Amino acid sequence: MTETAEVAVLGAGVVGLAIALRLARAGREVALVDPAPPGSGASWGNAGTIADYAVMPVGTPEVLRALPRLLFDRNSPLTIRRAALPTLAPWLLRFARQSLPAAARRNAEALARLVGDAAPRWRELAAEAGAAALMRQDGALYLYDSTAALAAARADMTERRRLGVTVELLGAAELSRLEPALPNLAGAAFFPNTLFTTDPGRLVGALAEAAQAAGVRLIAARAERLDRVGGGLRLSCQGAAGPVQIAAHRAVIAAGAHSRRLAAQGGDRVPLDTERGYHLEWDMAAPRLSRPACPTWRGFYLCPMAGRLRAAGTVELGGLSAPPSPHRLARIEAGARALLPDLAAPDRSWMGFRPSMPDSLPVIGPSRAGAEVLHAYGHGHIGLTLAPVTAALIEGWIAGRPPAGFEAVLPSRF
Repeated sequence: MTETAEVAVLGAGVVGLAIALRLARAGREVALVDPAPPGSGASWGNAGTIADYAVMPVGTPEVLRALPRLLFDRNSPLTIRRAALPTLAPWLLRFARQSLPAAARRNAEALARLVGDAAPRWRELAAEAGAAALMRQDGALYLYDSTAALAAARADMTERRRLGVTVELLGAAELSRLEPALPNLAGAAFFPNTLFTTDPGRLVGALAEAAQAAGVRLIAARAERLDRVGGGLRLSCQGAAGPVQIAAHRAVIAAGAHSRRLAAQGGDRVPLDTERGYHLEWDMAAPRLSRPACPTWRGFYLCPMAGRLRAAGTVELGGLSAPPSPHRLARIEAGARALLPDLAAPDRSWMGFRPSMPDSLPVIGPSRAGAEVLHAYGHGHIGLTLAPVTAALIEGWIAGRPPAGFEAVLPSRF
């Protein structure tokens, strides 16, 4: 089968959907290519938070000092599958360099620029997709279990305020009034302007419906080969019924953790690797919390979703092929029960893949080998947050209006 498209967007997660919808509304002929249903994977299994406060990179001097202990402690919020260490070593070396003070500051500045208008862009996008009712502005919490941890958080929050984040530090009594179901804790950082979605699956489903209504064609196939041919592109794909060839003027690589091979074919070697994210869910008519809350010493979020409570998060570096780790799921369950002791056995579990860059910055912009190939992946923990921001940047590049001030995310930085 042979298809044609002005723009082929490779990957139908939330980033690819936002790009496809924006381009179609701008009058482009768009094909969205993915073997899985739109919005599967990490776009469905995330914490649902539009994390406009996520201005600090994963790699910081503090993390660098603790890295050996963190990576090899099975109970750490940041860990590594030891079998994956040989292949991860180059990525870890880059990560260590990006955790040095000057690099970490640069990365934080770049992240702040990216997430600064994520909330208003999401309000606009959700309204456009008829999904405004799925978005809430009840804020988000970082929880602290000791007065020492709360005191140490002050410097972090001062830096976030400098980068434009609105945050309040709450004591134990204030936190208890805000979330009475939580046990007695030392306090919290409260981000009052943060949006979250009560159902990431329904949200990305609404984006998929809006994209199709705008004329986006869905092609259920896996993009296996990208070649420049005669001033355009030839995409060799594999669908359920056999091979599919797509002739396109442009291609946007938005395949998340699966993007590195396509990026290399497009002419760019990027140090993309994979974090394995987990979640557990408990069905309940009314989730026990009013907003996402992260116990910082555990490294996951408790998220009130529609009809269920989701515990999502932690970082496990481990590639795309290994099975889920029962130990990671057990640690999340233990952490959830430490805060909500009467939880029953979880009703379901999930593991998905996050595309992770050593500098915590996504890769957005044209290939060094030619602007007919554009990159839009590597968002790590903030793919949901940055979906409409990424779409605006990609649409600017395609329209011949290169966005200024976002050089830090270009593929040419490597």
